[in-house]
Amino acid sequence: MRTFTALIQKEEDMYVAKCPEVGTVSQGYTIEETVANLKEATELYLEEFEIKGDFRPILTTFEVAEVVKA
Repeated sequence: MRTFTALIQKEEDMYVAKCPEVGTVSQGYTIEETVANLKEATELYLEEFEIKGDFRPILTTFEVAEVVKA
C-alpha cells in the first residue's frame, strides 16, 4: 500500500484534483467523489507504469504584491 498526495481546487461547480507524484488528474462534484475518482485514475495509471523511488512533493507558500488598479 502506498500513500499519494491529492491537490484539490474548486473550479466553478466542480472540484479538480491532481496527484503530483504521478501526474494523474480527475474531477467530481464533491471532494469525496473527486478523491475517489483520482484514486481510480491513479490505480489505472499504476497498472501500466511503475513508479521507482519515493518521490514526495514539497509544499510551500510564497507572497506576491497586490495589484493596484487605477
